[in-house]
Amino acid sequence: MPKVHKIRRGLNIPLKGEAEKVFSRAEQAEAYAVKPIDFHGLTPKLSVKEGDKVKAGSPLFFNKFRPNIVFTSPVSGEVFMVRRGERRRILEVIVLPDKVQEYEDFGAEQPSSLSREQIIEKMLKSGVWPMIRQRPYAIIANPEQKPKSIHISAFDTAPLAPDLDFAVKDEAEAFQTGIEALKKLTHGKVNINLNAEYPPNDVFTKLKGVEFNRFSGPHPTGNVGIQIHHIEPLFKGDLIWTVDPLDVIIIGRLFLKGNYDATKVIALAGSEVQKPRYFITGASISNIISNNLKKPVDELRFISGNVLTGTRIDDNGFLGHHENMITVIPEGDHYEFMGWASPGINKFSDTRTFISKLIPGKKFALHTNLNGGERAYVMTGQYDKVLPMNIYPVHLIKAILANDIDKMESLGIYEVIEEDMALCEYVCTSKTEVQAILRDGIELMIKELGE
Repeated sequence: MPKVHKIRRGLNIPLKGEAEKVFSRAEQAEAYAVKPIDFHGLTPKLSVKEGDKVKAGSPLFFNKFRPNIVFTSPVSGEVFMVRRGERRRILEVIVLPDKVQEYEDFGAEQPSSLSREQIIEKMLKSGVWPMIRQRPYAIIANPEQKPKSIHISAFDTAPLAPDLDFAVKDEAEAFQTGIEALKKLTHGKVNINLNAEYPPNDVFTKLKGVEFNRFSGPHPTGNVGIQIHHIEPLFKGDLIWTVDPLDVIIIGRLFLKGNYDATKVIALAGSEVQKPRYFITGASISNIISNNLKKPVDELRFISGNVLTGTRIDDNGFLGHHENMITVIPEGDHYEFMGWASPGINKFSDTRTFISKLIPGKKFALHTNLNGGERAYVMTGQYDKVLPMNIYPVHLIKAILANDIDKMESLGIYEVIEEDMALCEYVCTSKTEVQAILRDGIELMIKELGE
């Protein structure tokens, strides 16, 4: 029996609107998109122009500084629009799908019969390579490097996060095939990190050729970065790769079927969804929220991802590349009578500020109000209560603000990304944008020291 890593520091945010364990296959969306902004450190160069015909698996753009890393279309159809932002930055490449899908043929082969170089070549050509991210920095893995291990978190503890055991339950063959491919990419182990608080799905527990690790505790226990910290902490020069379980399935399908099938199970959750449930999709959110909301769209916040780390999108927006859920909560655009001085029966706090702390098991419909503005950055010890790592988070953030690279290294910047410190931002009395500051620090490290 693997050792159980018991995480004691953290915080579970009890939100209303957990997705019911029911599958719904969404109707084909009117549009699909691949978003370069989902990938840190990417400078995209287009391979197509508006009006071009593409198949599922056809290149849409590539990394200017690593042209072998390509990003392919999830569907066959016509390139409808290249949406740009400031300074003509590419935000989305939008494809209108065909009614009958056509796929690029990359050849079905068992990973066990291929060399590491052949596996990498197939993953690069098909566009699934960007699903592999490296630690430190959470950027796309460099195919010319070899990590000391690969980690996959088989559970998610974020607010309203999808149940990954439910999402993968019919994909045992594809998951094992994906694991076989990943095993060829590292000279170390492929680690499957399981939740010790309940029996995991057989899709995970019956995997062959992997190392199992078990964890228990509150969020962020499900974050792969927290798990890595407790198994094999990262130091300067170390390299570990991570993959999302649903992306392992897509990689497995590539080798089983020889094509890029980007379909995956996502959760539609949140207090403002009439019927929160799971959808088999991979596209615009408009077709899954239609006629399924409690309020008009202008009163709601749509988030690609969870409420702590997700990205705000509109009601016609697209799911992020690394996200497995859509969250819908009330927009925070109103003032509250008495504010923090109210009894707070329907408010959640990690402290004993509100009377709701006396009601165990209560769930909340929280909105996006900041409840105050940015204030002086003071030492409170709040961060340490919700970050289960042996680092000094406040000192790290201050080192980033001071652009002190030596201190950033010594204080643990190699070990953390935004999702690991998202709770620090949530509980911060000073309303400091911890995640944005941390990414600025990571970008500075990359610029000064390289990847």
